[in-house]
Amino acid sequence: MLYILSAILIIAFDQITKILTVKYFHLGEVKEVIPRILSFTYVKNEGAAFGILQGARVFFIILTVVILICAIYYIVKMRPTSRLEKLALSFIAGGAVGNFIDRAAFGFVRDFIMVEFIDFPVFNIADCFVCIGAGLYILYAFLDMKPKGKNPNE
Repeated sequence: MLYILSAILIIAFDQITKILTVKYFHLGEVKEVIPRILSFTYVKNEGAAFGILQGARVFFIILTVVILICAIYYIVKMRPTSRLEKLALSFIAGGAVGNFIDRAAFGFVRDFIMVEFIDFPVFNIADCFVCIGAGLYILYAFLDMKPKGKNPNE
C-alpha cells in the first residue's frame, strides 16, 4: 500500500509542478534558478526522451498502457518482496502515469527543468522518477543476483 501511495504522490507532485509551470511561464520563457547551472523553461515535448519520435502520441499512449499492465501483472503474479524492487516499480509507474496524463490530455508532455552546464534536453519531474526508478531497479537486479546451481568457486 505504501508503494501505491508513493506512486500517487509522484503523480501529484509531477502534475502540480506542470500546472505551476504553465501558469507562471510563457512557452519558451527561461528563468534562471542557479545561473549557468539550472533554469526553468516551459516547452511542449511531442516526442520521447531527447525529442525522439516527435508526434507519436498514440504510440506513446499505447506503450505506456502496455507497460503499466505488464507492471501490474508482474506485481500481482510475482508478489515482489524486496522493498527496493517495489520502490523502483512505484517510481517508474508514477513517472509513467504523470507523462501519460499529459499525452492523453494535451497531446504533448509539459517539460520545464533545464540543466545548462551540459547539453541535455528539457525534462520534468515524471522523467526524473522514471530514471531514478530504472536506476533503482538495475541496482536491485545486481543486488539480487545469486549463483544458481553449481558452486561459483568451482
